[in-house]
Amino acid sequence: MGIGAIIIGDEIIRGKREDKHFAKLIEILRVRGMRLDWCNYLGDKPDLITATLRRTMASGDIVFSFGGIGATPDDHTRQCAAEAAGVDLALHPDAEAAIRSRTDMVITPQRLKMGEFPVGSRIIPNSYNKIPGFSMGDHHFVPGFPVMAWPMVEWVLDQRYAHLFHGISEAEASVIVYDLPESVVTPLMIEVEQRYRGLKSFSLPSMGEAGVRRHIELGVRGAPEEVTPAIEQMKLGVAALGGRWEDKRQ
Repeated sequence: MGIGAIIIGDEIIRGKREDKHFAKLIEILRVRGMRLDWCNYLGDKPDLITATLRRTMASGDIVFSFGGIGATPDDHTRQCAAEAAGVDLALHPDAEAAIRSRTDMVITPQRLKMGEFPVGSRIIPNSYNKIPGFSMGDHHFVPGFPVMAWPMVEWVLDQRYAHLFHGISEAEASVIVYDLPESVVTPLMIEVEQRYRGLKSFSLPSMGEAGVRRHIELGVRGAPEEVTPAIEQMKLGVAALGGRWEDKRQ
């Protein structure tokens, strides 16, 4: 079971707003010993949203979808989720109760539309303004506003997936390599992965900036017990190739 994110909104795709959900979701998952496997950014296109949800619903992944669950003409996520699942939209009784509990606004039919979710959904409480999100299986739909969305994501994780917390044992180590191009260290990376099957190697080249030499961050991540011997093998390999390495500064 992987974990994915869908971030929806023309304002992000067109650069009118900068997305903050991607980095925050990684952080929220990290403190629970979980990690994000993929992320999709989508504009406000119903056909695209529906096709994406139909695909991700078939994947078995845990998915957090941000944005598009309001009741304005550019909000399509609720309708698309229903279509992708092959069900109708209906006013959820718990969502209606939450909306009607608001004493600071007039409850209109338009406002109640924000409680119309795909049949069979469960609500996600919204402590900020009581307008809930919803879950369908392992798909969880929250607003685009960070002040609402992030506590709702944390609530879902803590209520539904606590049994998965810290289920991934992973470590990472890397060195900064000078005087070698990626093409030369690639065989070394392959050799390390073949020897240590519980690891993945990575290389992050830098073209150099003011006062910084061109270099590669070369490392491994994965099974903790394999990380130390693997990075030592990489250090020896770099030296044998005529390169120079330094421990990465934390």
